[in-house]
Amino acid sequence: MPRFSQSVSSLRSSAIRELMSLASRPDIISFAGGMPGNDLFPVEEVEELFRNLDSRTRQAAFQYGPTPGLPSLLESLGGFLEKKGLPVKKNRLMVTTGSQQALNLLANVFIDPGDRVLVENPCFIGALSAFRSCRAQIKGIAVDSEGIDAGELLLETAKSPKAKFLYITPYFHNPAGILYSESRKLELIGAIEGKDIPLIEDDAYGDLYFHEKERPRLRPLKAIDPEGIDICYTGSFSKILGPGLRLGWLLAPEPIASKCELLKQSADACSPSFTQVLADAFIRSGKIYAYIEKVRLEYKTRAQAMSAALREHLPAYVSWNEPSGGFYIWLNLPESADASEIMKKSIEGGAVFVAGKTFDPDGTKNNALRLSYCNNTPGEILRGVPVVAEAIRALCG
Repeated sequence: MPRFSQSVSSLRSSAIRELMSLASRPDIISFAGGMPGNDLFPVEEVEELFRNLDSRTRQAAFQYGPTPGLPSLLESLGGFLEKKGLPVKKNRLMVTTGSQQALNLLANVFIDPGDRVLVENPCFIGALSAFRSCRAQIKGIAVDSEGIDAGELLLETAKSPKAKFLYITPYFHNPAGILYSESRKLELIGAIEGKDIPLIEDDAYGDLYFHEKERPRLRPLKAIDPEGIDICYTGSFSKILGPGLRLGWLLAPEPIASKCELLKQSADACSPSFTQVLADAFIRSGKIYAYIEKVRLEYKTRAQAMSAALREHLPAYVSWNEPSGGFYIWLNLPESADASEIMKKSIEGGAVFVAGKTFDPDGTKNNALRLSYCNNTPGEILRGVPVVAEAIRALCG
């Protein structure tokens, strides 16, 4: 009989991954996965960029690379991030195998079994999985329409033993879809400043805003660069080029980044050189900016289609925030609702979503659900939303 480690025994399968098999069924409209639309990938542009590379660069794409990333990509990615105001030169930049690896590296750098870490509630399931794999004690702090509850955060940061870090997704939150307000970000800074509690700032969706008026609120906390806080900023090419590249990044203070590099050496030695070459060419050509603008407008159209359908079909007791960017809409149901039962009913009708308890650090609160509009045409959205609404009415009245 295999004797598994306590770390792996504490893991549980991602409900989202289990639901992905439904997405391939032709009779199911899936609002479950946070996947970019297949029809939106810049296939022709990337093919052309690769063909125009010199032979030496194309050969290098097939070779091993340095653990922190190919120097050419680190340079071009650094310039891309500096345009957001990020202090690249004051920190170390690393290329990771998806931003999920960045979270796993940080988890292993900071967490000993039983350590307390602070997260939002609801929280990105990938982060919860990474922290659980290190046997962390995860404390979820409620999120409202402006961000993490600052009062509750202040109480948690005063407790002993001290939390190892705070993890947040402030820009079109996964799963809640919210964008942190400027005042809430300043309150967050005040709550952890000088307390030796590092901040992990996960920014996978910040480029996908729908309205120019939101841009000032998209300035990363890492760009503010407050004194007395070690901020580890993570991001990804998954939403602005393609998740199949498996490329993300970590921008962190030198002592933290150097420890992450040591761990990455033992994990995969280096991220894929082939896709790093493609990402570098995409940035240097300038095509990345036009592509981001293109997909931003398309996701805005899809979000508006879903919002309109929700307004038309949902009962009045369901509330949600109008999306201003990103991939998701979070539906709040009556306290007595069971989103898992609603999901079963919805699948019978031909539509699937993710139940709220998937994103609850304790895995219990289930009177909410996440809808994703990114991988659906407006026509699919208009057909699928009434199915979800009918399931809610059937179970909640």
